[in-house]
Amino acid sequence: MLTDLQKRTIQAIVNVFETGKPAGDYANVTLLPGDAGHLTYGRSQTTLASGNLCRLIEDYCAAAAGSTAADLLAYLPRLAAPDLTLDGDAAFRALLRQAGADPVMHRVQDEFFDRAYWEPSLRAAQHVGLDTPLATAVVYDSFIHGAWKRIHDATTAQLGLPSASGASAATTDERVWVREYIALRRDWLATHPNPVLRRAVYRMDTFAALAEAGNWELALPVVAHGVTIDEPALAGNGRSQLATASLAAAGDANSKSAG
Repeated sequence: MLTDLQKRTIQAIVNVFETGKPAGDYANVTLLPGDAGHLTYGRSQTTLASGNLCRLIEDYCAAAAGSTAADLLAYLPRLAAPDLTLDGDAAFRALLRQAGADPVMHRVQDEFFDRAYWEPSLRAAQHVGLDTPLATAVVYDSFIHGAWKRIHDATTAQLGLPSASGASAATTDERVWVREYIALRRDWLATHPNPVLRRAVYRMDTFAALAEAGNWELALPVVAHGVTIDEPALAGNGRSQLATASLAAAGDANSKSAG
């Protein structure tokens, strides 16, 4: 069972990969030439082409008191299409950045990334017998970045299923399996025809270094892509609590002004 600190550490590692910041960047709007996901947005960078950006904005528009919800509502049909001309829509991108400063969006993103990526990655890890925090981080990163099934299948074809004990002839010790998964995924990234993916080998280099150091429990501090993640860096990663507090303060201010 992961502790809350381990969950926040895992998510901080992936946030660094996506936005360069342990807490992520809720307002980050990125468009990389050649990225199949097209426009990406938010704390852990969900994409226009996948349809998940549409789902995130739907959640935000459905939430109470979103400061830019009314403006973003008009974009939902284009997001649902998805209309890839949104990549270059300056007004839309400006609205996303503005929404990223809204505590309501912070809460919505925290809930969305947990539901759309974190919880499925936990189920996948448990289903195949992975339970260390580092193994869970590798799976979560693959759910965020893509190709979990492809690399899982390639690793299993070589080694069989992973197991925390590696007790049967049909299974491989979890740590051996995860190291092979990391190596195969790095090779897949390094040789990919898309240069955007080739540049992402640092993700696997980070995990390989943690495995080499024996830090399977993700004891702090850890270094992800040159960024040190320690307890002070994670202090802001109780994001939903901070967002809830900000919303409560805003509600109290509104009540006073209304009175």
